[in-house]
Amino acid sequence: MSRCEQCIIREFNTLKALTKEELIRISGCKTSKTVKKGEIIFEEGDTLNGVYCVKDGICKMSKLSANGKDQIVKLIVKGDLMGKNSIIREESANLTAVALNDMEVCFIPKQEIMNDLKKNPNFSMEVLKKMTNDLKTSENIIVNMAQKSVKQRLADLLIYIHDSFGVDENGFLKIVLSREDYANVVGTATESAIRILSQFKKAGYISTEGKQIKIERIQKLKLIE
Repeated sequence: MSRCEQCIIREFNTLKALTKEELIRISGCKTSKTVKKGEIIFEEGDTLNGVYCVKDGICKMSKLSANGKDQIVKLIVKGDLMGKNSIIREESANLTAVALNDMEVCFIPKQEIMNDLKKNPNFSMEVLKKMTNDLKTSENIIVNMAQKSVKQRLADLLIYIHDSFGVDENGFLKIVLSREDYANVVGTATESAIRILSQFKKAGYISTEGKQIKIERIQKLKLIE
């Protein structure tokens, strides 16, 4: 099990603001685990007793809407901390986290994080910056949902996945989502997402193989209206 003070992943999140001594203390009480693809890490309404630091892998964060559908709010990648908002607000989890592929996560008890928030102002500031950035992202999503067409939102999502997570050795997007997942992210019916992806394929903007998608003409996707 790697030690927190030696883990390069912390450089990608708010833990970088902790001192070596604080990291050594956290390392002594954290627990590491492997999460299999499709496994639920925590569910909306769960009481969280700590935060999860993603060492490897990707998961989706979703919220159950009033009509009973899962709305995917964001994708979490290595370096991200999950659950910090809930423990700071002292409320149950507002989202459900599900692994999209096999993951490695480290669980850090709530008390350890809260102690450092109280004692280390640099750490508190980094957490505050991250929370405000998350809020900004949420505001942008709301604007996009209101002002962009479903076709534009789906094109934007494909570009975001391509630019943020890259492609495999065959050129397919590394993030493999179901058609239902695509629909949930952009806020439309699954049938609509399938129809639009078919239109993109027919136009030569993308190609597919099963659930896998390869972007063939990214500039064309950027010009979707």
